Amino acid sequence: MTNLQGIAASSGIAIAKVYRLEAPDLSYSKKDIDQPEQEIKRLHDALDVSKSELEKIKEHTKNTLGDEHAEIFSAHLLVLSDPELIKPIEDKIKAENVNAEAGLDETANMFIDMFKNMDNEYMRERAADIHDVTKRVMAHLLNVTFPDPALINEEVVIVADDLTPSDTAQLNKQYVKGFTTDIGGRTSHSAIMARSLEIPAVVGTKDVTSKAPKDSLIIVDGINGDVIIEPTEEQVNDYKQKQEDFEQKKKEWAKLKDEPTVTAEGDHVELAANIGTPQDVDGVLNNGGEGVGLYRTEFLYMGKSQLPTEEEQFDSYSTVLKQMGDKPVVVRTLDIGGDKELDYLDLPDEMNPFLGYRAIRLCLERDDIFRVQLRALLRASVHGNLKIMFPMIATLDEFRQAKAILDEEKEKLVNEGKEVSETIEVGMMVEIPATAVIARQFAKEVDFFSIGTNDLIQYTMAADRMNERVSYLYQPYNPAILNLINNVIEAAHAEGKWAGMCGEMAGDEIAIPILLSLGLDEFSMSATSILPARTQIRTLSKEDWISYKDELLSKGTSDEVVDFVKEKTQSR
Repeated sequence: MTNLQGIAASSGIAIAKVYRLEAPDLSYSKKDIDQPEQEIKRLHDALDVSKSELEKIKEHTKNTLGDEHAEIFSAHLLVLSDPELIKPIEDKIKAENVNAEAGLDETANMFIDMFKNMDNEYMRERAADIHDVTKRVMAHLLNVTFPDPALINEEVVIVADDLTPSDTAQLNKQYVKGFTTDIGGRTSHSAIMARSLEIPAVVGTKDVTSKAPKDSLIIVDGINGDVIIEPTEEQVNDYKQKQEDFEQKKKEWAKLKDEPTVTAEGDHVELAANIGTPQDVDGVLNNGGEGVGLYRTEFLYMGKSQLPTEEEQFDSYSTVLKQMGDKPVVVRTLDIGGDKELDYLDLPDEMNPFLGYRAIRLCLERDDIFRVQLRALLRASVHGNLKIMFPMIATLDEFRQAKAILDEEKEKLVNEGKEVSETIEVGMMVEIPATAVIARQFAKEVDFFSIGTNDLIQYTMAADRMNERVSYLYQPYNPAILNLINNVIEAAHAEGKWAGMCGEMAGDEIAIPILLSLGLDEFSMSATSILPARTQIRTLSKEDWISYKDELLSKGTSDEVVDFVKEKTQSR
């Protein structure tokens, strides 16, 4: 029995056997061979098995996550059937009398390098497809197990060094009862998606992959951040009881699903949800969400071999808007960069990508990509209550440029005879300290602010939120952060605008009374956090907390703020 402590990333208790999600070792030895036909047969056997797997994954992904996520596997299947790739591999095996592994690897790398350096964007995108599918074929040639989260068909807890957003998007919660990782934080994208999927998760354990044997029993406590490997029978029984208690608590929360979010004296605040795909909307509605405060559109672009088309994007945006009815849906334009990369875009390697070429900076330079997204959004706007916001805005000029491009595309659509809503609010994320400092200037031009605390905190504290060594500096309650947030909210209200928050801080039980005191209008969080937050807010007096505002903002440390909040909440 081994106990580990990590970061509670998604609430709930999981008890199941370990499924190790590991990158396979695909190293091989180049060999001279006497029977090339036998090697070519080995190659085709590996191709056939790979195709069969990809067909299953494609169908599974389509059924669980929709056509958009399944498209990447269609592209991969095309590559596996492409004679322009397969024949050169066969020719190399025959001409050089080398084994299938060498023929595959050397030919694939030749094509990958060639396509990466082409001016034609379609051909550059093919490089990513070839890289992904040939790894699978190589694994079968080497008789190495290739991990596929989408193919899991028994109850497991995934153990991995980390999970990519694409990995997490493939998880089927019918079978994947939880996951735990060596690295990551509560605000990592895999953690955020886990909350959307309602899968218990503990991240940042540092060494769970070295401690948890394959198929061993494991407990993941996503409430307290505990991981227990090979637990005792007594521990299993205790945690089964905790599972039941948690499910009972969820039933109590569920009674408030259709109730408004009001404070003790009846003042209304809006509780919205953060989503990544149209499939997440069910979770929003089932958890009583009053809107979507953040639709992360980058997941439309990830896990694919090429950029999504205007029609693909239109279908996704209009689906969400229709499902939400007249409830607001705030869509964030493409936020790629930092820890979110696209193989087919070939983004530059940067010393510090979080402070580099990403989000609105990329979109303003690659306005061909940006304009396609804006057209899709504008066309979809007639199907619901759409609000558009731009991420990573650092200067007024950036906001003005983005708004001008939006206006240009709107005018083009109108001239084409396309219907576009006339009531779209256009706002921005506040996640850069410079923006928060001069929020009053921005407030004159935007329709709303949405505070992205995940990045605002790491930029203000100069502490990478994915770096465990400086994780102690990721302090949502630090007075510096609270004063910046207060500045943004006051600036918005001075101009008659509203201010929301879409960072994970919005659903934090310590932060909620603080944000109430600062006058935040909209709290947007993981869907599963909505009902606990609504339950908490109903016990809080907004009037009381507003009276504590000056004292909160004058505290010197994060701990002092936390102690103050606990003292005031426990005294009621």
